[in-house]
Amino acid sequence: MRVFVTGGTGLIGSAVVAELLGNGHTVLALARSDASARAAEAAGAEPLRGGLADLDVLRSGAAQADGVVHLAFGNDFSSPEALARNVAEETAALTALGEELLGSDRPLVTVSGTPHVPGRASTEADPVPTDGPVGGRGRTVTAILGLASRGVRSTSVRLPRTVHNEGTGGFAGLLTDIARRSGVSGYPGDGTQRWPAVHALDAAVLFRLALERAEPGTAWHAVADEGDEVRDIAAVIGRRLGLPVQSVPEETYGPLGPIFRADQPASSARTRQALGWEPRHPGQLADLENIRP
Repeated sequence: MRVFVTGGTGLIGSAVVAELLGNGHTVLALARSDASARAAEAAGAEPLRGGLADLDVLRSGAAQADGVVHLAFGNDFSSPEALARNVAEETAALTALGEELLGSDRPLVTVSGTPHVPGRASTEADPVPTDGPVGGRGRTVTAILGLASRGVRSTSVRLPRTVHNEGTGGFAGLLTDIARRSGVSGYPGDGTQRWPAVHALDAAVLFRLALERAEPGTAWHAVADEGDEVRDIAAVIGRRLGLPVQSVPEETYGPLGPIFRADQPASSARTRQALGWEPRHPGQLADLENIRP
């Protein structure tokens, strides 16, 4: 299968591209810069120059492909306005990709986060949130899954709060970055809230399986660790960086504060059973031992 991938040179995307190429697919990768184009070529993919805001380029990439994996998302989380711009940009991009694939029965694999369900681990049957800081993203993904009735084999891989590799990535990576800048390995509240996690190489396998096998309109959970307590995550970060570990104000995390505060374990039981997905790489706390001072 020739697969058009957005976000193919990031931590998750590079793992997905390698997984696709290693299993007999070819990859056309969106590349917003010369550096990204060189990285895509070095990985064995064909670069297509353009960014997430270049809708004609996105349509062209989808038109040339047998399927699409969308991973790109803006990385500016500095303010609610910046986060809203990221969501709006992704909405326009996914809408363009979906329109290009209408009536083709080709797969469109997109991404969202595992939902928060009070009092229990969320499952694949739970809806993603359509309000709050990233509610717009939930509405967009729901609309894309709705294209299943219009001849698109749309599916969503829900990622946990931390997708990690060699001690970097995800919310745990953000905690590490903030700890380096502030001199404190912090966590919001009492730190008993739980964050699910997955290794990027395991997540990549699930993206491939969803592309190859998933039924239209389905959602899957890329969850290896159902939920580690945030204070345990901060404790590893603090030990690796030689910094004190303590609770800090929720405002430390800007627009992501309410998300960071929430208890949000998630299950992947249905995903494992239905798609035969089985995580094999180190868990979050073990992988964070790779952090270097």
